[in-house]
Amino acid sequence: MFPIIICGFRAWRHRRRYPHMVSNKRGPQTVRGVYRNCSAVTPLSCIPGLRCFELLVSLHRQFTLAGQDINMPRLSRRVRLLTAVLAGSYLGQAVAAPEPHPLSPADWSAELGIGVEYDSNVSVEEVDATSNEGDYAMTLDAGLGVKKELSKRTEASATYDFSQSIYDKFSQVDRQTHMLGTELGLDLKRADPAISLYYINSRLDGSQFLEMVRVSPSVSGFLAQKWFARGAYVYSDKTLHDRDGRDATTNAGESDLYFFVRGLRQYFNIGYRYRDEDADADQYDYISNSFKIRYVQRIEMFSRLTRLELAWRYEDRDYQSDTPSIGEERDDQRNRLRLDFEVPIYGGAAVQFFAGYADYESNYSPADYDQTLVGTRFIYTW
Repeated sequence: MFPIIICGFRAWRHRRRYPHMVSNKRGPQTVRGVYRNCSAVTPLSCIPGLRCFELLVSLHRQFTLAGQDINMPRLSRRVRLLTAVLAGSYLGQAVAAPEPHPLSPADWSAELGIGVEYDSNVSVEEVDATSNEGDYAMTLDAGLGVKKELSKRTEASATYDFSQSIYDKFSQVDRQTHMLGTELGLDLKRADPAISLYYINSRLDGSQFLEMVRVSPSVSGFLAQKWFARGAYVYSDKTLHDRDGRDATTNAGESDLYFFVRGLRQYFNIGYRYRDEDADADQYDYISNSFKIRYVQRIEMFSRLTRLELAWRYEDRDYQSDTPSIGEERDDQRNRLRLDFEVPIYGGAAVQFFAGYADYESNYSPADYDQTLVGTRFIYTW
């Protein structure tokens, strides 16, 4: 009723000031016609505050057109402001405001693992050290992760991973690694940008060995219904303690293409990486080109969905300066084959079997070797 009273008051005041306008017989265009048109409207067919605002605008336009020779007063700013406020209040009551996107609670996950493996050639790849002897090792793994929506299109995650290998004979290469990571991603429908940050700290036989910081912006998205692509730039800064000249920074670009034959139950992945590593000592500077092919198949066995993965990786390293011990530049080619098979047991428990073979060819003898690795792990995730 309140907006209608305002409409009526405005119409009555204009009728008193300009009585010649009332005699106009143009129906809804007269003051009386417009007022009658407004008061006849029901709340279901018109929002009163908005209708009143339209009426005032209509009155002002009609008086301006019909009274060109009369000094017509403009609607005051206060009246216009009041009408707008009333219209807004009625709009807020008549049209329910959309509720904000409900953010899902933080999603926590964890994993524990224990296993045993046999390495035919115990080595430390980062420093080109090999033993040419085999040994057994027990492995321990733990991981903790959390994901949280920050908005409808933004998600953040954080992870912590721990791993420990304990050898039977080569205790000097017992390795313990801590890795902290965080990632921020955006969902932009066609392309999803993200940025990740990782800190890695690795120890050999209880002593400091490797520290690395890794930053990687990326973008990914579906190219078609079954084709998915991802591209990333990777910057890393690594420190190898007590290894003169091996501290290095790395700039790399990588791309991956996925073809989903049957969704996640069967798919292929091919990838390429270009890497430029700049070490403190020129003899360790190199540029590499890497390729990979992966095939993943989930197979139903005894009403459980197992996972089989086959992978091949190839890397060609071109060192940029002479290695003093051989008097020429190093040239390395590295081939790796890997098979993984995971069998769920119950709930979050599963058993993993894996086997790998590596063939490293190099004109630098400590980096020229082959290696076979086989093992099994029990994992539990929740």
